[in-house]
Amino acid sequence: MMHESFPQYTEHSPSVPVWCITPDIDGCVHRFFDASSVSPSGRYVAVARFRFEDRMPVPGDVCDIVLVDLLTGEQKVIADSRGFDTQMGAHVQWGATDSQLLFNDMDCEAWQPFGVLMDPLTGDRQKLSGTVYMASRDGTKVASTCLKRTGLTQPGYGVLVPEAHVPLNDGAVDDDGLSVTDLETNTTRLVCSYKRILEEATPAYDPDLYVGRGWYGFHVKWNPQGDRIMMVVRCIVPDKSVPEHRSVISMAEDGADIRVAVGEEIWANGGHHPDWHPDGESVTMNLKQDGSRLDLIRIGLDGTGLELLTSVQGSGHPTLHPNRRHILTDVYLHEKLSYGDGTGPIRWIDCEADTEEPVIRINNDPPYPGPKRELRIDPHSAWDRTYQRIVFNGCDNGVRRVYLADLSEKLDTE
Repeated sequence: MMHESFPQYTEHSPSVPVWCITPDIDGCVHRFFDASSVSPSGRYVAVARFRFEDRMPVPGDVCDIVLVDLLTGEQKVIADSRGFDTQMGAHVQWGATDSQLLFNDMDCEAWQPFGVLMDPLTGDRQKLSGTVYMASRDGTKVASTCLKRTGLTQPGYGVLVPEAHVPLNDGAVDDDGLSVTDLETNTTRLVCSYKRILEEATPAYDPDLYVGRGWYGFHVKWNPQGDRIMMVVRCIVPDKSVPEHRSVISMAEDGADIRVAVGEEIWANGGHHPDWHPDGESVTMNLKQDGSRLDLIRIGLDGTGLELLTSVQGSGHPTLHPNRRHILTDVYLHEKLSYGDGTGPIRWIDCEADTEEPVIRINNDPPYPGPKRELRIDPHSAWDRTYQRIVFNGCDNGVRRVYLADLSEKLDTE
């Protein structure tokens, strides 16, 4: 389904076919490693495009929404958005069909972000009552935390608004938390507040660890079945003078049955990037179990049954393939597994054989990464819905590009 106009990427001799799919539009990034930018049919890819790469964006700046047709080779801007930030763009992603494209925009008079549901093939669009962090795969629901508050713990993942319009949380408040938008009725409700999380989660939080800390939401992820939501909670003191306390929780789609998979006591040693295990009933992530190297682990939703997936060292943004044998992940440039020259590998890990292969080596070091590396380029390698192809970010001669690789041969031969 790849049009001949897409140039093949051959630098550093990748062991799988790779194409640049945004060769004609500069500044493109796809969303994240946990949701594919490839449409459900496999024909289209939707990404965000930064209109400049030499400065940080400010509230009111505009990014573009780009649709790539893998069959015809067309790359075109189909919408714009003021509801974006530097790492996730406008959270561009697909619902159940190629007619369901979701992203965020911004009312800059009220400085209120809102989600957009768009048919990219007709241009029809609907303003949503809530914001978009992640949509369920069946296209019926969207979950999100407050995107205006996201940057309080780490910039790049929410939306840009003036500082005066960013609400602050005093402890575990009862008017902020996880919200779910029903796309059929276009209604949004707060299904679970931070107050409820602190008071009702199992295993229970130790309240003494959270005195004087504001509770905020970070990543939100539907499980493959669409019946549970994972959420990363980050709790900070107002001046950030001490490290934040982090936890991975999950809950039913209605906010019930709140469970803590990874609490502060486990995460304090170090780790990052939890994701759903393909079973939808456990969590995978990078975790420093002994305080030294990153391990690729699996853990139950209530924090029990922690197991090592492979003896191969973890890194970057790992996802476990539904075959439960292979892990795909990238590498941060500051991690030891990078090559030290601005390039890093896309890693293919075989859990049964305890082996790894750097299937692709890509430059992801932009000329201007931002004062706190907010404009860094993480590959964020993500599977399409057939789990045969991946989309990832790279940097081509100082310009952000999006790439697609076909890993089907790796899956067919192992």
